[in-house]
Parts: sequence; C-alpha cells; structure tokens
Amino acid sequence: MLLRTAALAVLFAALAALVTYLVDPLQFYHKPFGYRPFFSSEQRYQNPGLALHYDYDTIIVGTSMTENFLPSEVGRALGGHALKLSIRGSTADEQYKIAKLAIDTGKVKQVLWGLDYFALKNGDQEAAGPFPDYLYDGSRWNDYRYLLNYSVYGPFFKEIAKTLTGSGPQSLETLYNWNGSVRFGKAAVLQDYRSAQQEETYFGLNEEPLEVIRRNFDERVLSLVQAHPEVRFTFYYPPYSVLREAVWAQTNETRYRNQLDMAVWMFQRFDALPNARVYDFRTAGEWTYDLDLYKDISHHSQAVNSAIAAAIGKDDPRFRMTAANAQSFSAELAEQVRTLALTPAGDPVSASVAVVAGSDAGEGLAAMAAAPGQDAFTSRIVPGDGEMLVPAKEAAAALGATFDWNQAAKTLVVARGGKRVELTLDRAEAVADGRPAELPYPARLAGGRTHVPIVRLAELLGLGVRTERPNAWSVRYVVEAGGAE
Repeated sequence: MLLRTAALAVLFAALAALVTYLVDPLQFYHKPFGYRPFFSSEQRYQNPGLALHYDYDTIIVGTSMTENFLPSEVGRALGGHALKLSIRGSTADEQYKIAKLAIDTGKVKQVLWGLDYFALKNGDQEAAGPFPDYLYDGSRWNDYRYLLNYSVYGPFFKEIAKTLTGSGPQSLETLYNWNGSVRFGKAAVLQDYRSAQQEETYFGLNEEPLEVIRRNFDERVLSLVQAHPEVRFTFYYPPYSVLREAVWAQTNETRYRNQLDMAVWMFQRFDALPNARVYDFRTAGEWTYDLDLYKDISHHSQAVNSAIAAAIGKDDPRFRMTAANAQSFSAELAEQVRTLALTPAGDPVSASVAVVAGSDAGEGLAAMAAAPGQDAFTSRIVPGDGEMLVPAKEAAAALGATFDWNQAAKTLVVARGGKRVELTLDRAEAVADGRPAELPYPARLAGGRTHVPIVRLAELLGLGVRTERPNAWSVRYVVEAGGAE
C-alpha cells in the first residue's frame, strides 16, 4: 500500500509537472502552442520567460519609472527591437539578474537602464515578496518549484479573464504600462507631497551609508557593463518631480546628499567604459515642475517616458552627461530644491534673488553680487506674481541694510544709507522716509519668522529691481545698486 501510494504520488507529481510544462503559464520553457499568449503582471515571474523566448535586441530595465515606456518608441529611438523587462520597486540586484539573464541569451545589443538611487539601497525584499531565483539561475534541477507550483495559474487565469472582458492589456507593447489606469494631476501630487513631508521623516533615520550604496552599484551594475563590452549600455537618472527632491531634502538629508554625490560618482565610473553612456533628466524643469505630468511626487506619465526616449535617441546635449558637465547636473538640482517655492495655486517655481552692484555697493550687496543667483534665503514664499517674501533679517543683510525689530509694536525698521523703511506685521502699507507707501503683500509670520516682500523693500530703499524669467518655471529678481546713499 505504501509503495502504491508513493508511486501514485510520483505519478501525480509527474503529470502535474507535465501539464505545467505544456501549458507553461509564464512561458518559461516555450511560447504557447497555437494560441495567443497571456502575460502575467507579476514581473519578477513573467520576465524570465519573455527574456528567454521572445525576439529583441534591446531591453528596458528599471523600476516603475520605466514601466510606461512603449517598446516600439524605444526601438525607433535607439535603432533596435525593444523588450520591456521592468520590475516595479526592484533593487539593483533584481535588475542585474534580469539583465544578465537576457544578455546571456546572446540576443542583447543594447540596454536602456533607468537607474534610481533607491534601487541601490539594500531594499525591503519582504515587502516586495520573495524573488524567484530558480527562474533566473539557469539550472534545471530546481525547476520543480515552478513545475509543481499551482500558484502560477492564478495570475494566468486572471489574465485570461481580463482578456476576455477587454479590461487588461495583453500585448508586449503595453505590458506593465499603468499610464491609462491612474489619475495624474496637481491635486493628487500636492496631497502626496503634504503626506510625504510627515510620513517620510522615519526613513531619514535608517539610511544606508554611502559605502553600501557604492558597493551595490559596483557589484550589481558596473560589473555587468564591464563583463559585456559587446553590449551598449545607456543609463539615465529619472526625472522625479521637484517636490520629490524637496521632501528628501527636508526629511532625509543623508539620502538627498547621497543621491547628488552618487550621480556624479556613478558617471565617473561609467565614463571610463567605452560601452556606457549616461543621461540625467533630474533637472528637466519642463517636466519636473509640471505637476500635471505626475500621479504622485515621483511617478510621471507615459508622455515623459516618450520624451526621454526621444531625447536619448537624438543624443540631446541638454541631458547627456560628460566629464565637463557631470557636476553641473547635481549642482543645478540642489539649486532648484534650495530656491523652491509654491505659488498660491500650488505650482512649484524656482524663485531667487541676484544682485548686480558696483564696488562701492556696501558689504552686503557686494557679497551677494559675487555669486549672482546664489541668495542665502533659508525660506521663500511666492504670494503672487512679481514678489517674493523672505525672512526679514536675511532680506536686510542681503540688501546691505540694518534691521531693527520692535516686539511691542510688531514693527520692523530697515535702513540703508539715507533710506528708512518701517513695516508693520500684517499691514499692507509701509512708511518710507516718513511717507506712506503701499505694499503688494504685507509682512507676515511664517514658520515662526517674519517674512517681508523683498522686491518692494528693495525699491523703497532706492535699489533698482528687474524681473527675469529664464524659463516657465523660474523667476529671478535682479537687484541693481551702486553705493549706499
């Protein structure tokens, strides 16, 4: 009886394995026999079958930031036949495994790799779910974990149902693409921004040292490029919204600084290899300041993926990193975050003050004039067009003026040379040299500090001010002055 039971168990297992082999829900062994393929949305499980049995010479690798690429567009831009092998929330180790599996087939000529900083962290594999290494290791002895795994049929039948009802994409062109299933827009992004400012404070306490990040990069990214000089690797740094970067700067200083440093460091490592090139889209303000292109503070729409593919295809010098400009991308990103302000309508802008002054302009003005655009304001408010509110003490120092605060009267006096301006908290009228003067916006408290309208204040102190708009998402107020009167 025991022998018969054992024999039946073995026979049943063999039949189950044979059925799985023939049906092959993940197309791990072969394409479907005579019927249209059904693809699972479980990327960690589906991707090996795609890499092993479909035709391509170009692969797309990365996190959810790469899911909205259309392979046909990438193929046209890069001059090849593309297959998307994205894994949402993936670590560099997971990306390495799928890229290596595809490259080992001998079909890959080029790789488009969206390289997120957080993918280089050790990651939370428990949250992502178990990774099926047995589908990636090239060994057959452990395939029983697939052949005898009934759970692979769940996604398979689910995708069949989606196809029959017309509710799910069933083509390699739109596989993993979520562009049509989410809502994009400023309202959703601003809500996520407010939540992230509170919820992400915890993560700043648990950031890996830079040495860990660099080791993961060397072992899971650079090593693959070095091992395959016959493959052309194109890496790009994704364009999160500027609010994503601002939240990191506020809640996770270590991660924020690390990713700025890593962007340059990784490029320098890549630059030594003839088969690697790098593009940086983090400062592409036409996208990163347009919140309607995002569903949250990180994830952008398919339109941005299409624009990225086009920019890489034509080797756009605005985004191509070189030894000469590598540092400038991180420097510009830091400046965008430092000068970030939200308008009353919730639109992000880069607002700054530059000073143009003669040699006799006074210590404060001369110091600012030495580095135009690099104002020292620690906070800024854009209440409306043509004005910016900044901390009163910082404004006075920047304009080369003295500052005096009367706590009882809630008034402050700013003086420069023969000019004297008195402002009262929450009053839209100042007193300039003893005469009333209208203010476009009154001085007000924000974050425990008094903020004053610096453009109007500079004018009342006898300083010329002009407004420059280098682009649609930034404004710069240029203070022009000679010596103190």
